[in-house]
Amino acid sequence: MKIPKRHIFLTLFLPIQFFLIKWAATHPEFIEKYYSNGIYPPISSFLRIILGWIPFSFGDVLLAFGVFIFIRFIFRLIKTRFKNFIPKIIHFTAILSVIYFCFYLFWGLNYYREPLAKNLNYQQQKYTTEQLKKVTKQVIKNLNYYQLKITKNDTLKVKNPYSQKEMYAMAILGYHHLSKDYPQLKYQHKSVKSSLMSLLQTYNGTAGYLNPLTGEAQVNDRIPKTGYPTTTCHEMAHQIGFAAENEANFVGFLAANYNEDFYFKYASYRMAFGYCISELRKRDKTLSKELWKTVNKGISKDFNASYTFWQQYKNPFEPIVKKGYNAYLKANKQDKGVQSYNYVVDLFISYFESSKDI
Repeated sequence: MKIPKRHIFLTLFLPIQFFLIKWAATHPEFIEKYYSNGIYPPISSFLRIILGWIPFSFGDVLLAFGVFIFIRFIFRLIKTRFKNFIPKIIHFTAILSVIYFCFYLFWGLNYYREPLAKNLNYQQQKYTTEQLKKVTKQVIKNLNYYQLKITKNDTLKVKNPYSQKEMYAMAILGYHHLSKDYPQLKYQHKSVKSSLMSLLQTYNGTAGYLNPLTGEAQVNDRIPKTGYPTTTCHEMAHQIGFAAENEANFVGFLAANYNEDFYFKYASYRMAFGYCISELRKRDKTLSKELWKTVNKGISKDFNASYTFWQQYKNPFEPIVKKGYNAYLKANKQDKGVQSYNYVVDLFISYFESSKDI
């Protein structure tokens, strides 16, 4: 069986790509200027324009097709007793080379851009427990305010009345208001969809993800609605080029917070509280318990309901999936892996202190 030259070329190009990505990881200024603020915006806008109008997740269909092709490849390899093994492996590696190239060209290089803190002119340094305490208290104050504003009773759990599609449309309004203060966070051409694999996502503990090959923001439509606005805004933050999870968390918080809708504002402080109180618990359990007592009972019910929801989907495979995702994040310059989500607290501290709201 003759091996096509293009397959050989693409296979040999794969290790060259590894080298280029390693180089990119050490040149954030270059990536920021020529990729994240250069060729990426038109690439991402193009993908959202051509695929955003499709009512279902094209990326999920593409993923399912890819899995089918892979299984068929393995099955045929075994069935033919590894006949023409070398040409087939080279062909398979050539396909991987193309996918790898598209991943980083279409989105992945954003992992190596300059930190969001620098982009926003935040002077980040190690924060003290006292600083964390002050910010957490302010977040609780705002969270209590919007919970009471919505329910008119501090013991009632917030119930988000919107459909998923309504929230996808509403999320853009938050980004519109946000861009007036932060032009670099402008969002255009919506491409946000409910994942066709939401049940599978729920079992592996995932609330949403960005498909880097199609530019679609995928949201798990089974998750509790009170956290839906921030999950949606988080995935949209990935779309505008913020790959690091802590940075997408923070941009998602801002977009939800800038939204005029109270349910979005509630969701923003709900998310901020979750991360802040978790970090405070690691430092001072007694203090975290004291602050929990100042939270409206309706909010506690909301968090308990969310905890119960995720617990019912716990399974032996979830830790395996998370280990794989952890390795993926570490391979893309997020040294703390899945723990990098929690590093959003640094940005919360900088934001609230700079706003002089504490």
